[in-house]
Amino acid sequence: MNTPVETLIARMTLEEKASLCSGADFWHTKAVERLDIPSIMMSDGPHGLRKQPNGPGEDHLGLLDSVPATCFPTAAGLASSWDPALLRRLGEALGQEAQAEGLGIVLGPGANIKRSPLCGRNFEYFSEDPLLSSTLAAAHIEGVQSQGVGASLKHFAANNQEHRRMSVDAQIDERTLREIYLESFEKAVREARPWTVMCAYNKVNGTYCAEHEKLLTEILRDEWGFDGFVVSDWAAVNERVAGLAAGLELEMPATDGDRDRLIVEAVRSGELAEAVLDRAVHRLLTIILRAHEAHRPQASYDAEAHHQLAREVARECMVLLQNDGTLPLVPTQRIAVIGEFAAKPRYQGGGSSHVNPTRVETPLEALRATVPESLSYAQGFAIAHDFSDAALLEEAVAQARGADVVVLFIGLPERYESEGYDRSHLDLPANQKALIEAVSEVQPRTVVVLANGAPIMMPWASRVAAILEGYLGGQALGAAIADLLFGAVSPSGKLAETFPQRLEDTPSYLSFPGEGDVARYSEGLFVGYRHYDSAGVAPLFPFGHGLSYTRFTYGELSLSSERLGRDETLTISFDLTNSGERAGKEVVQLYLHDSSCTVPTPDQALKAFTKLALEPGETHRVALTLTRRDFAYYDVEQQRWCVPTGAFEIRIGASSRDIRLTRSVEVEGDPRPLPTIDRNTLIGDLSDFPQAREYIHEALAPVAGDVPLLAAMQGSKEDEASEMMTAMWRYSPLRALISFSGGSFNEVMLEQLLVRLKMLK
Repeated sequence: MNTPVETLIARMTLEEKASLCSGADFWHTKAVERLDIPSIMMSDGPHGLRKQPNGPGEDHLGLLDSVPATCFPTAAGLASSWDPALLRRLGEALGQEAQAEGLGIVLGPGANIKRSPLCGRNFEYFSEDPLLSSTLAAAHIEGVQSQGVGASLKHFAANNQEHRRMSVDAQIDERTLREIYLESFEKAVREARPWTVMCAYNKVNGTYCAEHEKLLTEILRDEWGFDGFVVSDWAAVNERVAGLAAGLELEMPATDGDRDRLIVEAVRSGELAEAVLDRAVHRLLTIILRAHEAHRPQASYDAEAHHQLAREVARECMVLLQNDGTLPLVPTQRIAVIGEFAAKPRYQGGGSSHVNPTRVETPLEALRATVPESLSYAQGFAIAHDFSDAALLEEAVAQARGADVVVLFIGLPERYESEGYDRSHLDLPANQKALIEAVSEVQPRTVVVLANGAPIMMPWASRVAAILEGYLGGQALGAAIADLLFGAVSPSGKLAETFPQRLEDTPSYLSFPGEGDVARYSEGLFVGYRHYDSAGVAPLFPFGHGLSYTRFTYGELSLSSERLGRDETLTISFDLTNSGERAGKEVVQLYLHDSSCTVPTPDQALKAFTKLALEPGETHRVALTLTRRDFAYYDVEQQRWCVPTGAFEIRIGASSRDIRLTRSVEVEGDPRPLPTIDRNTLIGDLSDFPQAREYIHEALAPVAGDVPLLAAMQGSKEDEASEMMTAMWRYSPLRALISFSGGSFNEVMLEQLLVRLKMLK
């Protein structure tokens, strides 16, 4: 018996089926009124809805203001919470607001890797680490979809720069693509099952993402089990028929029917099988009807409750980078608040994710409410330009000199980072750098609060007492900052990206953003902390770093087993104690170091984490579990994930550079297949296979005694010269046996050896 969707498809004309594959306008899917197929509306929404109003004045280009919605912190801040449960609650709030606004799909979250701190859209992405990114994306999606609204995981894949984003070709070796850039999406797809996935503008290895069959069908659907529909980023489609065949179901925005006609013509000409179109329509209708049936016409949400959630989220996201004891502040201090960002905060990023907030609580308002009698304010600089104003600077210095402590609000103006273009440097504007220098000269007790969507350089860090990374903290950032500065809660955010000392230290410095339309990912696997830790480059602030007003002690590490078998998991347990005098939260991080030397790999990689709240003196037994996949690398030749045999070091820490506990575990790896056997196969590549090694020794036995090099290869001596010659043999091809035998080993003998070796396959 046919399903309702199959029944609908059977009744549709070819033209009606093709029409569903593109939008009705900028935000809506097409309806088919004859068959009661509804239209659903989509909206931007990684950190807040950007629903645009319908009606006579409808914006067909998606440029006008949107209806009011709660503006939460952007993804750069959300990731610094390291808290999937918090991300799920945020997703639920977004889903509730979407229901109230009649939306079917919220476009987000963005799970692209932060390859370079220069990417203009980094504020909208989670992390440089794929595990952290995919875990938080999954929680976000689950929260949104729990409310009967679909999420759209984006931008699939390798959308890591804004420069020439609609034409650039991201050229990435397959192991790096799998272990870094696709890994950032995989967990979210497998576990959270997003209703839609949005494909990126760019090419990957020569093919546009919008028509990349390997990405959209072979990996996304066949391997990961994705069962929703793929939507294009807006105007990302190159060849529509090729895209449909590759697995791109919905093109957005509307194309006035031009693309629909191409699909119809392709089916009629035989270029495109109608079964392919039917499959796409089936996927579209499944989600459209699901969203329509889940819609609650009387839905509403509590704007004040969501504002308070935004405050809580912002507190969890902000990172205390540095503190000499000046923080937390006390209300009896004379506090000078300096910097225009205090009165006119930058609380979100620019571009398509820009939210019209229900209200904005500024830092200056929140601080004045906390210390109404002893607080002064000076503008210090103008956000609108980069040059210093002598009068503003003089006023700021006077305020700083007469205060007990300065809270200095600085950061990046919106023009410095946005969707559509990348940054060219990591500097603050010149007027802000001059302000920091002047204020810190007269007031060493200066607390810097940052507003930025990505790392900046801080040559002034040693001159200030404390630094609070506020990121882009959403509409309730003011109260959240006051809560943290005065110690109402202890800071608990940890960096989800590395802050470099210099742009030149970043792993992609020599290859970002590329040459013309080609971006070569020449740093390979060594992205973010993987580069800094492997190359021994000291960061300004490391991945996973964040201070607290309390202290945490790690101890009593134990493993469920000293050896990981082929069908086993490993549980790592240890005690975490709040040894300070305040309640607080700690993010514990587990990194793996591969000592097997099977393949080149970064020094360490994050494999598990959790965030715990502890009262003073409280101890909690933490248990983290690793699966065999956590120990695996992607074997390009075998086209699968493989676990190497050997030792791994488990590292438990408070950041990637603050490792507190270590323990080694032996891992039983996956059986390795023989390499391709021919005359150019390296001898060393066969040395780990006992039968192959035996065949080689048998073939050489009659002549080895007369030829020192052959004898050395067989290991008949254990002296220094023999070890040297053995090492040389390891990287010699089988045909070299002839050259070094002095005629004792010939082509006929080699062919006989090759026949025996090939039989092992």
